Amino acid sequence: MSDVSDKLEAVRTALKGISGVPVTPYQKDGSIDVEKLGQLIRRLAAAKVHNLMAAGNTGEFFTLTMDEVRLVHDTTIEAAAGKALVSAAVGRSLTEAKALAKDAIASGADAIMGHHPMDPFAGPSYQAGYFLDLADFSTVPVIAYVRSDGFSVADFRRLALHPNIAGIKFASPNLMLLSEVIRSTYDAPAIWVCGLAEGWAPAFYAMGARGFTSGLVNVFPERSHAIHQALETGDYAAARGLIDAIAGFEALRTKYNNGANVTVVKEALGMLGTDVGPVRLPGVVALNEDERRILRGIVDHVKAEALAA
Repeated sequence: MSDVSDKLEAVRTALKGISGVPVTPYQKDGSIDVEKLGQLIRRLAAAKVHNLMAAGNTGEFFTLTMDEVRLVHDTTIEAAAGKALVSAAVGRSLTEAKALAKDAIASGADAIMGHHPMDPFAGPSYQAGYFLDLADFSTVPVIAYVRSDGFSVADFRRLALHPNIAGIKFASPNLMLLSEVIRSTYDAPAIWVCGLAEGWAPAFYAMGARGFTSGLVNVFPERSHAIHQALETGDYAAARGLIDAIAGFEALRTKYNNGANVTVVKEALGMLGTDVGPVRLPGVVALNEDERRILRGIVDHVKAEALAA
C-alpha cells in the first residue's frame, strides 16, 4: 500500500469513529489560552476520541484570526502527540484555506477539513469546486464539510470520487438527499459522516453513513463513545436511550439560529469545573438564567448516570 493510500485509509478509519471538535479556551484578556487548550486536547486524546477537528465550528473558526487558527492547529497537533488523528480545519477564501492547509501540514496535521465556503453569492457547483481545488492542492487527505443541501447529486458524486477526499461531513437534515447521494456513490471510497452530532447519528447510520461529529465530546466523551458503540453494533434502541439524556443539551445548542451552539458546550465545561471563557461575538456570549438552569439539570443527570454505571 502506498503512503498516500495509507494516509487515506487512516483518515477514513478515524472518520468512522467520533470526530470531536474541541472548543477554543480564552484568557481573561480574550486571547487564546494555549495551556487550557493543550489540557483539553490531551484529555480528549486520552479518552480515545478518534479524530480531533482543530478549529472547527465548535472551536469558533470564524471568529479567529488566521494566526489564531494556526495557533489552534499547532497546539492541537502537539498536545495530541499522535494519540488521536488531527484534522486541521481551514476556510474563508480559497487562497486563505490553502495557506492555512500548507502550514498545518508542515506542522504535522493528518488531514485537512475544508469549512463550507460561506460566500453569500456562491454557486453550489462552484462551492463543490472549492473543495475539489483544495483537495488537489493538499498533500494530506481532505474532508469536505458541506452545510447545504443545495449541491446536486452530481456535485456530491464529484466530491466522493476525488482521490484525495477521504470523506464528506454531511451537515444537512435533508435525509432524502443523503440517501440519494449515498446510493449514487456506492462505487466511491469516500466516507459519508454525520455532521449533525449524536442526535442525528442513528438516522444517518440507517442511511449508510458512518461516524459522527461531536461537540458533546468536550464535556462527556464517555457518552459519545457509548452512542458510537451502540450504533456500530446496530443497537439503535440503546443509541436512542443514550441520546435521550443529552437531547436537551443539543436542543439548547440550536437556539438563536444555532448561535448558542458553542455557548452551551463552554458553559457545561464550566459547570464541571473547567472555565474556558465566553464565546466571542457574534455568537451568544452567555446563556440566560433559565437556559443555565436547564443545562445544569442535564449536566447533573448525565454526570449521575456516569457515576452509577
